[in-house]
Amino acid sequence: MVSSESKKVLDIAEEYGAEVPFVRPDHLARDPYGVSDVCLNVLEAYEQLGQTFDTLIILLPTSPFRTAEDIDAAYALFRENNANYLMSVSEYEHSPYSALRMASQFPHQAFPCFPETLGKKRHEMPVPYRANGAICIVDVKAFKQSRSYYGTPLHVYAMPQSRSIDIDSALDFELAQWLLTKRVSND
Repeated sequence: MVSSESKKVLDIAEEYGAEVPFVRPDHLARDPYGVSDVCLNVLEAYEQLGQTFDTLIILLPTSPFRTAEDIDAAYALFRENNANYLMSVSEYEHSPYSALRMASQFPHQAFPCFPETLGKKRHEMPVPYRANGAICIVDVKAFKQSRSYYGTPLHVYAMPQSRSIDIDSALDFELAQWLLTKRVSND
């Protein structure tokens, strides 16, 4: 199903076969509301229609490269582990262990965020992962109680960076367009 306050978006979603049982309230599209609030609204709206669910799968449109196989594999992992929370992840492009911070009193100096990793090679440090925004799967009871799709234990489904593009900026969009063009030309 697709949730949106935009009639244009909902019409396009229906045209492509998505279920659109209701229009999302306008206020949920603005701060301070987020994805969790939208999901709670969707669950409540379905309950008013007499439908309840055990599992909620969140697939944001900003992750266009995830595949049906990724969704199936993540859901299988969620079920196999009897999980309450599962999130797709990918390796950090740049290790956060080499991150620097700038202090206001020293505007042209940087300080390591993790001084204990100074001088270490990347392969000597743990492999860090980041939530990639492609897939979130939560148990509905746990979600309603926590009002969050982050919980413990958090199970993860690792995806390659090539399918982990999360479009949050104009540069991300340009990168996604370039990747899509490259994929089409390789087919």
